[in-house]
Amino acid sequence: MSGGDAAGRLVRPFTLTGGRTRPSRADFTLITTVTAVEPQPAWAGRLQPEHSRILKRCARPVAVAELAAHLDLPVSVVVILLCDLLEDGRITARPPRPVSGSTPDLELLRKMRDGLGRL
Repeated sequence: MSGGDAAGRLVRPFTLTGGRTRPSRADFTLITTVTAVEPQPAWAGRLQPEHSRILKRCARPVAVAELAAHLDLPVSVVVILLCDLLEDGRITARPPRPVSGSTPDLELLRKMRDGLGRL
């Protein structure tokens, strides 16, 4: 984690979340798609730098896991910060769409298993 400042000091994850260790909501999985709301709500308060970084990355839809990787922050920290932004009306979160009406191709799965076994 490179969450250090200009002097190279490490910023602890619980500092970024204000000491919180659990998200306030259960809306987010690793593959939840997050998008910034445009225009941003005028009534919402001032943002922390980490919130601003998240909003910049969410200009286009992005998965939570991808967002955490781009920000070089633990997923748990990103989820807590995303909860803040969702509660402020600054982002939207879309759960993954279930695949309906299709069954897995067993032959394709066997070929994949056999190919992975040869590696």
